[in-house]
Amino acid sequence: MSKHILVIDDDPNVRKSFSLTFEDSAYHVETAKSGEQGVEKAKSTRFDLIFLDLKMPGMNGVEALRELRMMDRDVPIYIVTAFHKEFFDQLQSVSHDGIDFDLLQKPVSPEKLLSITVGILEGSVSIGGCYVSN
Repeated sequence: MSKHILVIDDDPNVRKSFSLTFEDSAYHVETAKSGEQGVEKAKSTRFDLIFLDLKMPGMNGVEALRELRMMDRDVPIYIVTAFHKEFFDQLQSVSHDGIDFDLLQKPVSPEKLLSITVGILEGSVSIGGCYVSN
């Protein structure tokens, strides 16, 4: 059975890049252009992995992370952003609230995305830690 990945990012080029990265893989990728749309998709579909941007209009990535975690505490969520310093205090707060996520700094190569995804979805990498750097 195909594993489902959700990519939440307001940048259409980033969403396209993720789709292209996984197009020849065994993974099914859905994209959302906003935090709100991503949360709605997660309400109707169980995803095996979520990649989430931080800086988006409307519901930002931290707010979306909180919503997603209320629905599913176990799905691995990777925040993929170039703005982690801007959101440092919010990410620390989320971490202190016991909300798990991992952080990847943009740009991320397709090879690294594939490696992380295979590791998580095929069970060869542990997940659930929080990494926030200043």
